[in-house]
Amino acid sequence: MSDPILHLTERALWEAARVSGTYEISTRGKTLKEEGFIHLSTRAQLPRTARFYEGLDDLVVLVVDPGRLDVPVKYESGEPGGEEFPHVYGPIPVEAVVAVEPWVWPGG
Repeated sequence: MSDPILHLTERALWEAARVSGTYEISTRGKTLKEEGFIHLSTRAQLPRTARFYEGLDDLVVLVVDPGRLDVPVKYESGEPGGEEFPHVYGPIPVEAVVAVEPWVWPGG
């Protein structure tokens, strides 16, 4: 397995993806279709990414094996010279999610 990439999401959205066969939520409140890609993180980046989900409970971390994807993964920054985050340019098949971890808020 290549180094995994991670996506933080609401458990209910992941459960819906398991039924449909693909995960297509980009980030909180936006779909893949709206954003053009799915936001992911490395393990080290995940705590900073979590700030977009403040106020939500029952979150899970999807551990994605990039080698199981048949769509491009690009490391990109939102601003010139900024930190690069992995972006998946297409739906994530549920088979590419090799683990689902509960998200625990720091200090919680």
